[in-house]
Amino acid sequence: MAGKEQVFIALGSNIEPEYHLRQAVNRLALRCHILAVAPVYETAPVGKLDQLNFLNTAVLVETDLTAAELKMQVLQEIEKELGRVRTADKNAPRTIDMDITLFGDRVLDLEHRHIPDPDLLRYAHIALPMADLAPDYRHPESGQTMCEIASQLPDAGIVLRLDIKL
Repeated sequence: MAGKEQVFIALGSNIEPEYHLRQAVNRLALRCHILAVAPVYETAPVGKLDQLNFLNTAVLVETDLTAAELKMQVLQEIEKELGRVRTADKNAPRTIDMDITLFGDRVLDLEHRHIPDPDLLRYAHIALPMADLAPDYRHPESGQTMCEIASQLPDAGIVLRLDIKL
């Protein structure tokens, strides 16, 4: 791929979350150029409710890697380094979860994931950090701005954690 792409990455953790989010951002900075880091939100778990709350954020990076290279060579490697264990239950507790939410204005299918991440349009814990990073950025499929998307989603139980700095 020629040139650099701006990529939004969603991060979440509910096992030692402050430590793992910091480590993930620090390790990402060694592999990509970080342009911005969103504030942290504390959110109730989705799906599997009998677990600790999550801390969620998003990071805007610039990279010349393809989406597949970024996912496999960077994000999955950082998850592995930080002890991420994948189970059949995609809502299980985790040390770190890192997903490409937007890859520039591209629409891609990467393994079993669609980019833009469909969860961006479903969950405030993904949309709110994105709106913090780029409120006027338009979703390549819906045409809505990140701010419009975030304002339309229920955010009950989500707490902005300004006490946590990454």
